[in-house]
Amino acid sequence: MQKLLGLALAALFACGSAYAADSQTPSPAQKAQQDKMKACNDQAGDKKGDDRKAFMKTCLSAKPAKEEKPKSKMAMCNEKTKGMSKADADKARSECMKAS
Repeated sequence: MQKLLGLALAALFACGSAYAADSQTPSPAQKAQQDKMKACNDQAGDKKGDDRKAFMKTCLSAKPAKEEKPKSKMAMCNEKTKGMSKADADKARSECMKAS
């Protein structure tokens, strides 16, 4: 009976350590947060006390800059034809859309 209990405990510890090893890899969101923490920490430099706390709070709560979406070809062609008469704009827009 004691051997069976010993084997069961050994198996439990083996499974637990395997599970713990898998849980050590951070998710993409955790990795992004860790990278942000590292960057803010590097930027904080020699700040101490309340100055450092305030800096870290603003740095960590800052949203990443939004990347502008590339404009569609139609939007770019429409932008180029602003202020033209309808006939000229239609012709220019047509040529713009045909261009690669």
